[in-house]
Amino acid sequence: MREDYRKWYSHHLGRDIEMLVFGEWGYPVLLFPTTMGRYYEAKDFGLIESARWFIENRKIKIYCIDSIDRDSWYAKHLQPSVRIQNHTWYDRMVNEELVPWIQHECQVDKIGVGGCSFGGFQALNFAFRHPNRVAYLWSMGAKFDIRSFMDGYYDDNVYFNNPPDYIPNAHNDHFYRMNIVLGTSEYDFCKPENYRMSEILNRKGIQHWLDVRPWGEHDWPVWREMFPHYLSMVSP
Repeated sequence: MREDYRKWYSHHLGRDIEMLVFGEWGYPVLLFPTTMGRYYEAKDFGLIESARWFIENRKIKIYCIDSIDRDSWYAKHLQPSVRIQNHTWYDRMVNEELVPWIQHECQVDKIGVGGCSFGGFQALNFAFRHPNRVAYLWSMGAKFDIRSFMDGYYDDNVYFNNPPDYIPNAHNDHFYRMNIVLGTSEYDFCKPENYRMSEILNRKGIQHWLDVRPWGEHDWPVWREMFPHYLSMVSP
């Protein structure tokens, strides 16, 4: 299984960004890490290994991006307005630097995005902010309401990065062309958030699959079971 390390300077963030890429060719999937996770997390916790067949058979190519959570959502040393602004710069880096690169490299119009736990929030938030970029969205064990990170602070940046707030009022034809899975499990403490998001999507008539696994908690064994199942749904 081919593995490539990549690093580039992001002009939006003013820093280097690191990434691991798995596979030689295939439909591109961008994976966001969990809370304050690094670009090598999915490899270390076996998520990439669970997708080995798809990677080695050139069905899927996986891009594991770094996070800046320590300078955004979890940066308690910064004012909330600065935390959310830093995330908006990260979102611009992904949307304006990374995704166009992936689209060009893989010769596709849209990509797949996914993530576990907080990475699932990142994936869903990116997909609904930029639905013209995304054909497949898989969240695994995610929570979607981020107002608790803001210590009571609220502005337009918070609104437009809090899916339960902005999705009910958003309108985009691409919402109805996305293949969406909200993955959770019976004993996942984020399960209620997935039911809530499912209801929001239902009210808008947005097709999706609320996948509730009948075992397991908020942990990697469940996500390693989910991920290859979700990859099997890709039809480039």
